[in-house]
Amino acid sequence: MPESTLLAAALGALGGALAVGLVLFLRRLVVASKELGTDAEQATYQTLHLASRAAKHLRGGIDGPDAQRAGKHLRALLGADSLAIADRSGTIAIDGDDAVRQLAERLVGEVLAGGRAQVQRRIPVGAWETDAVAAPIVGGTGPVGAIVAFASPVRAGLVRATGEVADWVAAQVELGELDASRAALAEAEVRALRAQISPHFIYNSLNAIASFINTDPQKARELVLEFADFTRYSFRRHGDFTTVAEELRSIDSYLKLERARFGDRLKVTLQIAPEVLSTVVPFLSIQPLVENAVRHGLESKEGGGRITIEAADSGAFAEITVEDDGVGIDPETLARALAGGTASGEHVGLRNVDARLRQVYGEEHGLVVETNLGAGTLVRMRVPKAGPRRDGRITP
Repeated sequence: MPESTLLAAALGALGGALAVGLVLFLRRLVVASKELGTDAEQATYQTLHLASRAAKHLRGGIDGPDAQRAGKHLRALLGADSLAIADRSGTIAIDGDDAVRQLAERLVGEVLAGGRAQVQRRIPVGAWETDAVAAPIVGGTGPVGAIVAFASPVRAGLVRATGEVADWVAAQVELGELDASRAALAEAEVRALRAQISPHFIYNSLNAIASFINTDPQKARELVLEFADFTRYSFRRHGDFTTVAEELRSIDSYLKLERARFGDRLKVTLQIAPEVLSTVVPFLSIQPLVENAVRHGLESKEGGGRITIEAADSGAFAEITVEDDGVGIDPETLARALAGGTASGEHVGLRNVDARLRQVYGEEHGLVVETNLGAGTLVRMRVPKAGPRRDGRITP
């Protein structure tokens, strides 16, 4: 076979292989494109992604360093050349060209004063010009800030989008304020529990310790140490959460002090599954249940009684129960107490624990109480072993 024929055949084979390779490559691109979705689906995903990234920074408000981080994502969301976010005081965070800062300050002032969006065109900025659209961020009491988007030119779509983003930012700021209010409420509830512990329990404990000083000094010293451990834990200033093990350790100190007062009238049974000891629970969520059992269940019962504390492993949950065979609670009185309808402050420990569990884990995770007059009381709490997230909500 002539060399020219062989060369032509080789070139033909190479060309065919390249053609097949190109077809396969293009087919792979088409398949990959379909897997990523249509152009509209991809645009929707990108919009949601940027909004999600910005939201976590806006929850802290628009008057701190997080506003700068949020501005980066909002600028990409709007497709603006530069973007400014300002709070009510006029503090401005710029993402993009800082040369627009002075212009942004003027526009923010005008928008905050008038409370309405505005568009300005062909504004000189040094040696160049830009258009700008400014929109107020309106809260419940009026404008709390403003957004200014810079582009050349500003089209109708950007004007509408900037207004929508300003409204969305206002919603995120309000959600952040709500989260802060809920955190403050939770802290207030913990303070209420500490206040409940303080007068009643401390008075009785000190009386019990004093009764042993002359008759059994060693016992008195041991009780002083238990009292110190209990109060140190109860009045600590850091952390909204603790572990089941730490709560039980505090409860042990509490019960030793109460036994010094009740003597043989107070009996305790513990049934604890080791695998739930590390479960994270809200601070002071188990101890108030035990104190409620002592104060409202056994204290007024002639001859005392028994408290049974159980912590069981229930799959993805830890189930904790505190039961007493005391005098019980009238169900209607209990319902009013849990709803906050009693003015006497009776069962405030149960009410606060119930409210905090519902806040952290959801409405379905409130306390379950089984009781009746003369029938004792059983209180059950069920918490996810996965624990809450850093923001205080349940981990999915």
